[in-house]
Amino acid sequence: MNILDQIIASKHEEVARRKREMPVAELERSPFFESAVRSMCQSLLEKAPTAIIAEFKRRSPSKGDIFNAAEVIPVVKSYEQAGCAGISILTDEKYFGGSLDDLITARPHVNVPLLRKDFMIDTYQIIEARSAGADLILLIAEVLTKEQVYTLASFAKSLDLEVLLEMHSGLQIPKINEHIDIVGINNRDLKTFAVDVDASIRLLDQLPGEYLRISESGLSASTTVH
Repeated sequence: MNILDQIIASKHEEVARRKREMPVAELERSPFFESAVRSMCQSLLEKAPTAIIAEFKRRSPSKGDIFNAAEVIPVVKSYEQAGCAGISILTDEKYFGGSLDDLITARPHVNVPLLRKDFMIDTYQIIEARSAGADLILLIAEVLTKEQVYTLASFAKSLDLEVLLEMHSGLQIPKINEHIDIVGINNRDLKTFAVDVDASIRLLDQLPGEYLRISESGLSASTTVH
């Protein structure tokens, strides 16, 4: 079992536990649940050609500890002040040191769109995202069937959330559907964590032109971005 399989197995257990602890009806009472959604698509287009989605992440399986003591408010405020188009907030606790509370805490302090970045496998997590103030969710094509992508994406749209579908291989292109807003090319292979920035270049022209397309991971210098 590779690390991605381990994460997904753990995520199924986590979601089952969270469902027991927090009923949907209670999530729907959040003040964020009916709030206006900020469009990541619009923000990216306004910031083009070098629009950046900054990320709040304390640790990862590939990098280990990054900054475990990081506090979300000063970090996200500095990202917005630097001109980012949006902010991705890791909410997985076991492997990335995040939590849904980070998203809830960040929301009142910035005006840019917020992405709930997690391993989404259940519509319950999408309700959580909406109740925590997210503007869009991430779906990872590598861990979802075509049918699951459709179900989760269409459900997200019913809650007015935008959807970012992440892929690493051209084999995952058929999982794109009409409910997807942004297609992300992950330069990191989630099974091995190997990074190949050229993956974005190879896949770009294979993606349908009507979708907004972004490059993810391994972008550690301005020269790489440009």
